[in-house]
Amino acid sequence: MTQQVRGVVAPGKGEKVRIETIVVPDAGPGEAVVKVQACGVCHTDLHYREGGINDEFPFLLGHEAAGIVESVGEGVTEVAPGDFVILNWRAVCHECRACRRGRPWYCFNTHNAKQPMTLADGTALTPALGIGAFAEKTLVAAGQCTKVDPSAAPAAAGLLGCGVMAGIGAALNTGNVQRGDSVAVIGCGGVGTASVAGARLAGAAKIIAVDLDERKLEWARSLGATHTLHAGSADVVEAIRELTDGNGADVVIEAVGRPETYQQAFYARDLAGTVVLVGVPTPEMKLELPLLDVFGRGGALKSSWYGDCLPDRDFPMLIDLYQQGRLDLDAFVSETIGLEDIEEAFAKMHRGEVLRSVVMF
Repeated sequence: MTQQVRGVVAPGKGEKVRIETIVVPDAGPGEAVVKVQACGVCHTDLHYREGGINDEFPFLLGHEAAGIVESVGEGVTEVAPGDFVILNWRAVCHECRACRRGRPWYCFNTHNAKQPMTLADGTALTPALGIGAFAEKTLVAAGQCTKVDPSAAPAAAGLLGCGVMAGIGAALNTGNVQRGDSVAVIGCGGVGTASVAGARLAGAAKIIAVDLDERKLEWARSLGATHTLHAGSADVVEAIRELTDGNGADVVIEAVGRPETYQQAFYARDLAGTVVLVGVPTPEMKLELPLLDVFGRGGALKSSWYGDCLPDRDFPMLIDLYQQGRLDLDAFVSETIGLEDIEEAFAKMHRGEVLRSVVMF
């Protein structure tokens, strides 16, 4: 039997979001219905509202979520009713060429629920990143549910579903930061600050945070940055080199997604160092670099998709670190809000006033 719940819908490009009645089907084969407890407000949700992802309106927004499995469909064995789970948008298929090569964190065929959730009039909704968790309940593929320690705070745990995992994974998985490395992070919003936390977890000896906003630099400092640089008052490349014995950082993580900051990252790394792009560019952006510099500086230029995470490997491990007091996920929760506060949360995010606003149910 279908259920009707409240959820936040983006009806059209640039239009303000609305709270609507959402019809959630019973879980079909391979699916699960999850009672959402908390869901972070991510910049990707704003991209959806603005038409920056695609034009498949109306969207059911929300994807950084944690909750309780309410029911499962036929054939589901990985989770059961009552399990506390973090939702993810990388439900690996185990069949594509990446999975067959033993690289499931690159899965090219991740799957979502087959049945659509709808408005009360039957209009099919497109769930953000295949999740749609700005709703009291949501329907997902069972593989999108990762079981973790139920004693973890839902507001903190849910953030691993996207932005915090992307940042931590950019350092740990994509950048492969090692003990004693020097790391620079350019852009210290939610993802960049999570990259700082990831570098600290990896044992980096020097972590340099770069931003134009003193408030964000303070966030980065509180989560592990050993040095901070205000990008408006220093030559970023030269300042990073000065802090690394004139060499540049071993790993530079670009968490802005702009050509200018990418160039800074490229030239601020040591010879044979690594650049990780985790900031998301817009379609019109272009990058121009002298090819001789690309060749001559060696090393690696990488892009980080979802922190190159494997949810069933990484989420439980990071929750364990959180429970041990070694990863302060609570620090990323700037405020808790209701469904009716999402538009204001978008505005606060745009102004750089919060790391994360989290909707609580």
